[in-house]
Amino acid sequence: MVARERSSRFTRIATAGAFFQGGAAAVDTGTIMASLVHGLTGSSVAVGATAAITRYGWLFPQLFVAWFAQARRRRMPFYALGAFGRVACLIGVGGIVLMAGPTPASSLVIGFFTLWTLYAFVGGILAVPYNDIVARSIPSARRSRLLALRFFAGGLLALGVAAVAGRAIDALAFPAGHAVVLLTGAGLLLVSAISFVSAGEPLAPEPKQATGFGQFLREGLDVFRQDRRFRLFVGVRWLDGTVMMALPFYVVAATQAGVTAAEVAMLLGAQTAGALLSNPLWGWWGDRLGKRRLLGVTAALAIAAPLLTVLWMGVVPPGGTAALPAFAAIFLVLGAVNNGGNIAHLGYLWEISPDDRRPAYSGYFNALVAPAALSPIIGAAVVEALGLSAVFVAGAVAAVGQVIAVQRLRHIEEEMVAPCS
Repeated sequence: MVARERSSRFTRIATAGAFFQGGAAAVDTGTIMASLVHGLTGSSVAVGATAAITRYGWLFPQLFVAWFAQARRRRMPFYALGAFGRVACLIGVGGIVLMAGPTPASSLVIGFFTLWTLYAFVGGILAVPYNDIVARSIPSARRSRLLALRFFAGGLLALGVAAVAGRAIDALAFPAGHAVVLLTGAGLLLVSAISFVSAGEPLAPEPKQATGFGQFLREGLDVFRQDRRFRLFVGVRWLDGTVMMALPFYVVAATQAGVTAAEVAMLLGAQTAGALLSNPLWGWWGDRLGKRRLLGVTAALAIAAPLLTVLWMGVVPPGGTAALPAFAAIFLVLGAVNNGGNIAHLGYLWEISPDDRRPAYSGYFNALVAPAALSPIIGAAVVEALGLSAVFVAGAVAAVGQVIAVQRLRHIEEEMVAPCS
């Protein structure tokens, strides 16, 4: 009976993750949303702000949610609030885009960004309970497999989203096609939320005596000072945020090179294909060779996409027929790297978080890395001041720094093992 319950929970959590990935593809800030916002505003700053809002909104609430969740044995209600609230916000965003037209009034643009910000911050509520529930439900030796299955099945759904996006954007006047894609994403996210909630959760360990928020923060500072792996992993994520600074601008570079708005959906398909093809490797690597080694290989591969983009922009004049296949190859690499990075970062955070303090560790970690989520705004400023290629150069340099930081993590782990051997 216990084995059957665990198997059912594994299946439902994987299903929820797959539908989440499909829904996330519909609001991907590197493709669909970048194309939409650039079409509505014509502003690189607005494109960068959309991505920054998404990432910062996901991370910022987690410290407060962690404080509440740590003192409770049931964490699913927090997840449900964030998951279903996010769906409602996304339906609202889709409705505004549907009303906007090709030259939207300033009030509709303000409404769009207001609801998008609410969508991002409400979604951030569910991250802490999700991490905790999954880590308590799934043994460590099966977690990378779970994430790989989630990304594989989700990738298949994302390919379907890409097909819908291509047809809708091509058939309907801008931005009605994008609105259809957003509402499709809301439907997929709703299925995800229902599946995860239906999985239930094992009871968390009996919480310690409740502490005030100030004491909770002081304990977080102690974790940062005393746990060297945790501290360096925060640095790795800051560097990763700098790498991701360039992500919304790959579509801008592709558009300038001659890729049309309808062909952006093909770039989403290439990105999804990269994630799908790499999934079996990342799942095997994380469970068999370790989460830290997976961090290392994805950090090294993260150098490729910005470097290839800079080379393309420097060598090939805009408007050539080869732009679509070239950028499809770049997005293929981005899909593989981002997918492997997600599996590695989630798995490593679960690995280094104590079972009885996992909500707290998730909250501390994501609060410390939250400012790095604003990097796309810095990226937009770099584009405005120095040109588009500069943001990709910065991303490549940050990826090299990430490789060095992960190597330092390896040394710390070896030092931790040495006294015990």
